Amino acid sequence: MSDVIVPKGQPVPGDPEKKGWLFKWTNYLKGYQRRWFVLSNGLLSYYRNQAEMTHTCRGTISLLGALIHTADSCTFVISNGGTQTFHIRAHDEVERQSWVTALELAKAKAIRAQESDDDEDQMSSGPVAGGGTEGEGEDAGGIARELAARFHDLRTCSELVARHGAALQRSLVDLEIPPTDTTKQVSERATLFRISCNAMMNACSEFMSAAAASSARMSRALQHEREQKMRLQEVVEQLARQHDNLEKTVTARSTPHTGGNGSGQGNDTEDEDHEFFDAMEEEVSSAMEDKTSFVIKVPVNRKNKVKSGESSDESEGETVTETQQVIFVEDKERPENTMGGAEAATVSKPADNKEEQDIKVWPHVSQVTGMVNGHVRRTCVPDKPNYPLSLWSIMKNCIGKELSKIPIPVNFSEPLSMLQRLTEDYEYSSILDQAAKFSDPAQQLAYVAAFTVSSYATTACRTTKPFNPLLGETYECDRMTDLGWRSISEQVSHHPPMVAQFCEGVAGWQCWQEFTMTTKFRGKYLQVVPQGGAFAQFTSSGNKYTWRKVTTTVHNIIVGKLWVDNHGDMDIVGESGPATGYVAHLKYLPYGYFSKDTQRKVTGVIKDPQGVPRYVLQGHWDSRVEVAAVTSASPDNTVCKTGKFALAWQRVPAPPDSDKWYNFTLLAAQLNEPETGVAPTDSRQRPDQRLMEEGLWDEANAEKLRLEEKQRAARRELEAEAESAAARGLSPPAPPTPAWFTRQAAPGQPHLRHLYNNRYWESKRRGDWTGCPDIF
Repeated sequence: MSDVIVPKGQPVPGDPEKKGWLFKWTNYLKGYQRRWFVLSNGLLSYYRNQAEMTHTCRGTISLLGALIHTADSCTFVISNGGTQTFHIRAHDEVERQSWVTALELAKAKAIRAQESDDDEDQMSSGPVAGGGTEGEGEDAGGIARELAARFHDLRTCSELVARHGAALQRSLVDLEIPPTDTTKQVSERATLFRISCNAMMNACSEFMSAAAASSARMSRALQHEREQKMRLQEVVEQLARQHDNLEKTVTARSTPHTGGNGSGQGNDTEDEDHEFFDAMEEEVSSAMEDKTSFVIKVPVNRKNKVKSGESSDESEGETVTETQQVIFVEDKERPENTMGGAEAATVSKPADNKEEQDIKVWPHVSQVTGMVNGHVRRTCVPDKPNYPLSLWSIMKNCIGKELSKIPIPVNFSEPLSMLQRLTEDYEYSSILDQAAKFSDPAQQLAYVAAFTVSSYATTACRTTKPFNPLLGETYECDRMTDLGWRSISEQVSHHPPMVAQFCEGVAGWQCWQEFTMTTKFRGKYLQVVPQGGAFAQFTSSGNKYTWRKVTTTVHNIIVGKLWVDNHGDMDIVGESGPATGYVAHLKYLPYGYFSKDTQRKVTGVIKDPQGVPRYVLQGHWDSRVEVAAVTSASPDNTVCKTGKFALAWQRVPAPPDSDKWYNFTLLAAQLNEPETGVAPTDSRQRPDQRLMEEGLWDEANAEKLRLEEKQRAARRELEAEAESAAARGLSPPAPPTPAWFTRQAAPGQPHLRHLYNNRYWESKRRGDWTGCPDIF
């Protein structure tokens, strides 16, 4: 893939207005170079050859407001006010004139399109911004302004005709003195032509007067229609508020057994913040006022929605086709469970059989004293230096460089790579240890859901960006002796960036994820939409659950203090073993200024293959999650009673002085600690990241640039070898392949995934790192 980013102004695919070979001035050493030029949509773009049109544009200039003039018989110049200037030479004068004419026409067309867009914007924003009759009259007079512009063009043409006609008459008189009959005849015809042009202009002037009068009448009629529309909108809004108040009153006065029927089709006009949850009023019955009682709208038709275990988000426009409103109320009179299975009572204590008692729940990292290289693991990293962020120092390093080669300074980062950041997901691995104790798939799935929520705990106060891993970079985290798990991660793709990770625990669980993402910059905030998938599998029962992470939004990108919100739907689906068909549907409520719910709230329900609710989950993704078994349900599953809520996960407070070192947790502080025996591609060995951790940010920026240039050089060398092989008719060389993951389809799955090949820990035991590339 080329390093050059296609400019934003590159023409959209389509038939160009003109294209061909021209010579463009580059510099005094190379002079004019032959380039392939394409004129399309008011933009003139050039490429080195025709093959580059599909992927790499070398430059683009907009003709809107550009100056086009000829320098000599074969050369013409295009300039847009000093920022861009193209000196172009054609083969001959005819070709030059052909291009100049096409450019002038494209420029005029672009100007007309811009004026048309401005008129449409004024018409759409005029009533809202001003609401005055003057602005609306100007919007309604758009047609009159267009006609006036055309009339001005006609007048200009008429003046040109008159001027050229007079010049023609003088030329004829000068050629033949004294005047002959032929000269007189041509002079008379020219005079008649000017008279005809004047008559045409008079007719156009009268037409303009009539159009202006008609435009005034249309403006008044349009103003009347707008006033009528505004009155109708006010009436509709008033009716909607009355309907909403009436609905809330009925809900408040109804009992839980009679007010739970909320099934129906997804409403497209419903506010996005309330698409899944309905806030309950304070005036509801005493049973509904309890903080453990709430209402959830869950999808009824699950087969098409959760087939692949993917998550969704309201911002993607995905709507639930059919939902059912379910009311969950804690049954304080009967805490025991009759629907959650034989092990429902194990929410707060494990079952009695010996097999489950043998599974050890490992402690949190804050409760152990781990060892590395013969000494106790560290409990913090060096404090973050107080370097002022100079915008000029960043900009001066970007002068003269291509956009794709501008390095992001470490000032915006934290001394961890994305591989290490993903490893933080297992900080609360004890939840999976606890889930391994349960043989009831519904209860096990409830704890797996709590584990997925816990992985977002660190995002509440961490707004810095981790280092982007280099292709082939790895990270191992072996905490078997103190935390009961170990993981291996690898950057398996660079375009698009993709991480594959595998983790296994002593308690008998395995986790895998393939993480990639797309980003959407919305001006004030940046959305990170995770792609790929993840699964957790329990070896003793064969239960396997798959999911995809929800959307993360970083707010105040330009101005203000950065803060992070996680929102969207997550479906955790049982795919194998006795858990097949079980589904956990979680809802991460988006932040809302006017929402009645507490912020960062998560609510969910676990349903069996028959669609009956078995467990319910609630909490906040930055603090804690509680689960409860469903003890009884109405025949239509719209009203459910639950047992007492038990704590499934609670966040461990960060160290008191963590704000001085990037708001790291204790586990995050230990991830980048130097360790012997790791692979040469391990993130701990990355020099720029190590320099940043030590506070040497200038040296870290220089080293980061060196590593990125080394990676680009390796990619260019591979591309050159591929082109050379193609020129000789040979097959191209194989691209780099991951060392510890293999791209293949999982059993029973059609899609290719990067699955762990079970070779890393054996290679580490032997000290054999021959398969690792040289990336540092």
